[in-house]
Amino acid sequence: MKPKILLRIAAVLIFIHSVLHTYGFNTWKEAPDPVYKTIVDGMTGHTFSFMGAVRSLGNFYEGFGYASSIALFLIAIVLWLVSGETSRSANLAKKIIYAIGIALVAWGIDELIYFFPFAAAITLTAAVLTLLSGFVMKKNSQFN
Repeated sequence: MKPKILLRIAAVLIFIHSVLHTYGFNTWKEAPDPVYKTIVDGMTGHTFSFMGAVRSLGNFYEGFGYASSIALFLIAIVLWLVSGETSRSANLAKKIIYAIGIALVAWGIDELIYFFPFAAAITLTAAVLTLLSGFVMKKNSQFN
């Protein structure tokens, strides 16, 4: 399979992941049971001063969630853009592909350890496709 197709599939997977992540974490305050509600109330009820801002743990949690969504959308966009440069700027494209591929492996492992298998499966599949596109580019450049 051509590197462009592999990267575009990876980009779509990460885009889907970012949409689902954004939707999912926006519902974190909806308490399905009393214990969960107690935890949410504890995270959102008390604020403290930190580096000149007054925030709650809930604010930090939401901020990390938004930051993750922004990063996932950025990764999807970069993968899509790089997919169009696999011929014209192959050396730079390979460097970007390997960097993002390794980052996605780390992200997927983090999701497997701290979150849940579905998210990890999407990210690790995108990582494999991304790294595979780099290997295909390398193999193809040996024959040119």
